[in-house]
Amino acid sequence: MDWWLVLLFFLGGLILFLLSGFPVAFAFLLMDVLSIVIFMGSAGLQNITLGIFSSLSIFTITPVPLFILMGELMYHSRIADSTLDILDRWLGRIPGRLSLLAAASGTIFAATSGSTMANTAMLGTVLLPEMRKRGYSVSMSVGPIVGVGGLAMLIPPSALAVILASIGGISVGKLLIAGVIPGLLLGLFFCAYIVLTAWLNPSIAPPYEVAPSSLGRKLALTVKYLVPVAFIIFAVIGVIILGFATPTEAAASGTIATAIVTIVYRRFSWRMLKASLKGSIEIWVMVFMIIAGSATFSSILAYTGATRGLLGLVEGLEIHPLFIIIGMQIIIAFMGCFMDAISIMMICLPVFMPISGLLGFDPVWFGVLMLINVEMGQMTPPFGMLLFVMKGVAPDDVTMEQIIWASFPYMLFDVLIMAMIMVWPGIALWLPGFLKVF
Repeated sequence: MDWWLVLLFFLGGLILFLLSGFPVAFAFLLMDVLSIVIFMGSAGLQNITLGIFSSLSIFTITPVPLFILMGELMYHSRIADSTLDILDRWLGRIPGRLSLLAAASGTIFAATSGSTMANTAMLGTVLLPEMRKRGYSVSMSVGPIVGVGGLAMLIPPSALAVILASIGGISVGKLLIAGVIPGLLLGLFFCAYIVLTAWLNPSIAPPYEVAPSSLGRKLALTVKYLVPVAFIIFAVIGVIILGFATPTEAAASGTIATAIVTIVYRRFSWRMLKASLKGSIEIWVMVFMIIAGSATFSSILAYTGATRGLLGLVEGLEIHPLFIIIGMQIIIAFMGCFMDAISIMMICLPVFMPISGLLGFDPVWFGVLMLINVEMGQMTPPFGMLLFVMKGVAPDDVTMEQIIWASFPYMLFDVLIMAMIMVWPGIALWLPGFLKVF
């Protein structure tokens, strides 16, 4: 069978199962089994168990459950509430201060929690009621929270970055560190946009009197509430950058640091631990099944010659390689309107990574582009998950249409940072290239 028919059969069947309501992991595994029987015969089924075991026993995916547990501990302990209070005190009477607080704190929390949905839900629950009470427009209240919520996917600890690296055969440590500068740049873009917009049109973020706070009080609260958060960030990012730990060791140290901080803040309880473990296990099982299905899909593509055929087609195209990369990003962005991040990675990585390598592009560079793109997919209608999370925590008078339009400027910043990385690859590659990472 021609290679393009193999691809068409697999992707068509997968889409059919997904539209029928199958969970992503089961849809992928079912298509894997059907494809093996059709293209490899019954003998191929004997190897599927070994393939699944091999894909789940590799060392590189060990950080995934630890990063997920770390995020669950942060979410259920509500450590972020105190951090928001001290950041709010430092902002003073700056234009759009509550929106700026959402963007700044969301960037910080992205470095302590690998969950985009938890980040968005936490900021929406804590900040949105106060914003609405102060007369902030929907665009200035909802938009920054949705926009910055996705940064948890880009800035370590990011379980999705580890999954992408594992499926795509990319260095986990380099990909994690490569997301730091683009993530911080996005956070700065968000903050600059908020301040400029609020300054030009004060009615969308009305100023209000702020209770005075002495410098000594601010410094004391900073030491009390921000230093422990900085400790968690260093326990993950710092130890990797300095070359003290592998990503797996950093995930373990970050989880331990988070647990220590919850105990110091007296937020630790057996009920909180039970809720964190329960949420983590539910996500672990789903993610590991998805990784197993994706690994089998890659083997099928290699056995049937679909990968070779696709590479031959791309090699024969007489266009600039960067246009091919842009075309891939457009496909990923379109898929982001209808599919979740892990599903997009499962389908695209086994096909796109060999093409990217053939064209001579750095795999870490391509991985960062894809992370930003799937992060943007969390905000794209009609099925962006962060849109639904925000709708769930927003007041009843905030419509889904308003949430979508409020998120639109932040999607444009994602496109901007992707374009900047294409023009200046050093934005993504300088830090992992300059520093010793595993």
